[in-house]
Amino acid sequence: MSEEVEISSIDLRYEGHRMKNHGVEKKLYESIMEHGIREPLQGVEPKSGLRILLDGFKRLRCACKLKMGMVPYVCVGNDEGMGIIELIRISNQKGLTILEQAALIDELKNVHKMDIGEIASQLERSKAWVCLRAGMIKEMGEVLEREIFSGRFPVYSYMYTLRPFIRVNKIPKKEIEDFVCLLSGKGLSIRDIELLANGYFKGSNEIREQIKEGNISWGLNRLKDVHACADCTEIEQKMLNDLEIVQKYMRRVIFRIKEDKLNGNSFLLEANLLTGGILKNLSSFEKELRDFYDRSGKTTSNIFTI
Repeated sequence: MSEEVEISSIDLRYEGHRMKNHGVEKKLYESIMEHGIREPLQGVEPKSGLRILLDGFKRLRCACKLKMGMVPYVCVGNDEGMGIIELIRISNQKGLTILEQAALIDELKNVHKMDIGEIASQLERSKAWVCLRAGMIKEMGEVLEREIFSGRFPVYSYMYTLRPFIRVNKIPKKEIEDFVCLLSGKGLSIRDIELLANGYFKGSNEIREQIKEGNISWGLNRLKDVHACADCTEIEQKMLNDLEIVQKYMRRVIFRIKEDKLNGNSFLLEANLLTGGILKNLSSFEKELRDFYDRSGKTTSNIFTI
């Protein structure tokens, strides 16, 4: 059963472990303004008597903006560590990102002194699943964690554009941090960030310096002009567009396909048919793509040497 509690009585120590999404929060604010808070906030209450919030930070911030003194609240237990475990267990329902899971697992390790095996056992997950997340927050560092969890920089862009630069291209983390700080809060699309990242880390000194100086629009327009392939024929430009679409949706599928909430019977039946069709064409697709990659790689390009 939920109860009405004073906002001032709620402990927000885990607010920094949950990502802000200003677009979602704006819609939630409008809904709460019209209908009130429909789903109670959830937290744990250790013997100290504190109400430690685990889920409902967006609702709470909206309530504060609306100057609501009381909010509906449900206590889910009195053990802080087990409360975190339960939140991760139901993370698909709560929409936790992989980095939010990583931050909470980091808390279990470093504050509650649980080892990987214990966490995996409690979550009913493999050690590999836990290990994958356990090192992510440390790998990011404070600067990236702050910008991403604040909602100022897209988590998708970090995971699938910038993280490979660190892990594969061996770009120093300080350079990644500088780039993120330059672009944070600018409202750029994922595609624009990807284009700027390639220009910044692989392009000319001119592009890099312009971005460093804060001339983001200039750099982006210059990169788009080059990327547009002005001297391409119509059929060549269509092929480039097709390749860009393939790359975009490959990344999107990779990002989404691991979500456990993709489990409806109708969905799985249809998805199985579609993936079967894709797999049948995968070998020939890969062969043709590799041949084309080798052939196109023999030409000289100025895309990132402006």
